[in-house]
Amino acid sequence: MPATLRDVAERAQVSMRTVSNVVSGYTHVSERMRTKVLAAIEELDYRPNPVARTLRTGRTGMLALVVPEIDVPYFSELARDVIDAAAEVGYRVMIDQTGHDHERERQLLTGEGRTMLFDGLLFSPLVTKSELLDMHGTTRMPLILLGEHDFDGRYDHVAIDNVAAARDAVGHLIDTGRTRIAAIGSQPLEEYATPLQRSAGYEAALADAGLDLRSEYVITAAHYSRADGYAAGTALLALDARPDAIFCFSDLLAFGAMRAVFDAGLRVPEDVAVIGIDDVDEGRYSRPSLSTISLDTQFIARESVRRIIDRIEDPALPATEIVAPHTLVVRESTAAE
Repeated sequence: MPATLRDVAERAQVSMRTVSNVVSGYTHVSERMRTKVLAAIEELDYRPNPVARTLRTGRTGMLALVVPEIDVPYFSELARDVIDAAAEVGYRVMIDQTGHDHERERQLLTGEGRTMLFDGLLFSPLVTKSELLDMHGTTRMPLILLGEHDFDGRYDHVAIDNVAAARDAVGHLIDTGRTRIAAIGSQPLEEYATPLQRSAGYEAALADAGLDLRSEYVITAAHYSRADGYAAGTALLALDARPDAIFCFSDLLAFGAMRAVFDAGLRVPEDVAVIGIDDVDEGRYSRPSLSTISLDTQFIARESVRRIIDRIEDPALPATEIVAPHTLVVRESTAAE
């Protein structure tokens, strides 16, 4: 017969609750007790029964992570870090994507009958409106909001300071002597905060340096993709007074913009400097390597998982706003080496 929780408790000479806490990844277990339990689990080849655990504790040991697009490198890297952070505390993660669709966000945020599958939800929305958060309140599922959104403080929120990040990126271009600085990625007709905040940071950096904001230098992008970056870069380089630097609201836009520069017979960074935001792995190995604002996805993952576990343990905790750090990473696309 397979070993049971009781068998492990008897072998380790501890209570069944202590064994359950170790199996569940509960952090408040002494290292001595944890070592004894893990040794007994290995000796008996114990395999936890997830159904039994759910019936016993009311928890599944599963978290849900919802992102807009899993094939965008930033979100895939974030997902990897969330999975790693959750595994450290005994949780597994299921990932879904919304595809920028308002109805899809509503379905995932409100549960649609699947609420009992997960102990908590880590949610990175793009188009979710405040009324959907009211609807989520009826599910009672612990919720952590990820990303750059302006919410009313009812839910825990982990994000970077997008205005400061964009300001740092453009400030770096100015420090290298660039004065005709374009921006790719504005979305003035959208309601979510990321493009609005990055636009605000871009404009603030220009104002700090006494540079004029030129409307022809601000190009919208329906999606933060290489293709949109290429199209926008091509349009900018066709101007009579072409820019000498381009700030892109994502690294993928920057990769497309750099290709547009090369296809125009120009050089990066000698003729046009390019910088992005995200610090995806691809940027380290592109040629030239991409200067960027690095977003600490490990910090975001670690803090969001820590907070969702705290909220699972105590749903009455007050909501908190956690600001993740960002770092300017200077590479070849703005400073030839």
